[in-house]
Formats: sequence, C-alpha cells, structure tokens
Amino acid sequence: MVKPGKIYFASDFHLGLNAGPDPLERERKVVRWLHTIAPDAQAIYLLGDVFDFWWEYKLVVPRGFTRFLGTLSSITDSGIPVHFFTGNHDMWVSDYLSGECGVVIHTSPVTMTSGSRKFHLAHGEGLGTTNTGYKILLSIFRNKPLRFLYSALHPSIGVGIGHRWSLNSRLGKGISLNFLGEEKEDLIRYARTILATDKIDYFIFGHRHLVLSYRLREGSEIIFLGDWVRNGSYAEWDGNEIYLREFNQPGNSSTFTATV
Repeated sequence: MVKPGKIYFASDFHLGLNAGPDPLERERKVVRWLHTIAPDAQAIYLLGDVFDFWWEYKLVVPRGFTRFLGTLSSITDSGIPVHFFTGNHDMWVSDYLSGECGVVIHTSPVTMTSGSRKFHLAHGEGLGTTNTGYKILLSIFRNKPLRFLYSALHPSIGVGIGHRWSLNSRLGKGISLNFLGEEKEDLIRYARTILATDKIDYFIFGHRHLVLSYRLREGSEIIFLGDWVRNGSYAEWDGNEIYLREFNQPGNSSTFTATV
C-alpha cells in the first residue's frame, strides 16, 4: 500500500563543489530540507548531480557527506522511498548508496504515475542534444573498459582529477545559460520525441540549472528544477497540482513563479 502524502523532486545539490557558497553549509541546508519534507513525504526523487563528483572504488567511497548520507538512511529506514538518479557529475555510482543508504538507483529516465497523472523523470544530460562533441564525451564517461582503467588509479588521484574537472565546468566557473527558446532547448526537443508515443503530463528535469515551468503546446508541462548552489529549489506534487518552491532559511519554503 502506497503511503499517502506528497512527492518531492530536487536535483543538482552538487555536494562537495568548492565554488560559490560554503559547501558544508549547502549540505546542511539540504539536510534541513530533507528533515522538513520527510513527515509528509510519500516519496522523494533526487534527479541527478546530487554530488559534484562521486566515484566508487570497490572498498573506497568519497570522503564527507556524512550528514546527508545519514539523513537519507534515516528517511529510507522509516519506509519512505528515496530515488537517486545519476547525473553527469555522479554517474559512477555502484552499490554503496543502495546497500548502505537504501536508495533506489536509476541510471536512465523513468516514467511513473501518481493518481491519473503521468510523470517522465530524468537528470537530462545528453537528452535531445545535437552536439556531437558532447555525445562523444558522455560515451567516454559511460564506457565500462575506460571506467575500469580509471578505477586503477589511486583514490587520491582519481577523485582529485574528478574535482579539478568539475571546477572547470560551467557551474564551477559561475557561468549560466538563460532559457534558449522552445526550438533550441535540448530537453524540450527530447520531450517531444517522448510525446510522439506516450501521453505525459509532467516532464521533470535537472541538469539545466534553471528554475522554470514551461507549458508545451501539446499540453504537457516541463519543470526545470534549478539547483542548490544558487537557489534551494524543488518541486512538490500534492496529488492535484505541482508547485515549484524555494527552501529558505531557517527552514520555510516559498513558491516560485518561474514560468515562460
């Protein structure tokens, strides 16, 4: 039997990123949010780039994140499912988070229903892109033989390389891209390929670092979840409506009106 309550969606915490606000305070803010929503949560979906860099060796996992991981474990122990989608910064998960923290790992998009509404969920990296260079880069990241070779590096080297690479990303450099318009947004292009064969009410994506609700002419709504480096944004589904909200200090939320 499904527990009654709300469904929460968030992404792009980028825990461990040493750019922007203090990373430890960002982790504490995420933990406060999780404690705030847990009492009425039916399920929690974390849609990728939860960690700024995550690489699991057979006997070693990245240092830190004890507050966050302990909170996840407490929530799943209480019977609330937490779904963890891999993103382009933390796609290299193995079985630690599922085995130790009880989260459900997703490495590809998921379609789920709540009541009479259908949701399509994904982090979003590479979906709908026409950028050949980016496609090649993602294929390298996902290549199993190359991942095996990378795992042969000592953790201090492998994780160090990962963090330096991350600091050279757009987010690490503080660069953001505004909404590009319906015809140029990769994830809108991707959504239309899904709508060609399936009726989806809500598409919910991370990755884009925009807080945005966009209504397609087909009637579906696309939600871009934003991030927790600059905001504290998330989506809340109460069984009838979906809301974009921002988690404020010390622990209350306000509603975003970010639409196009």
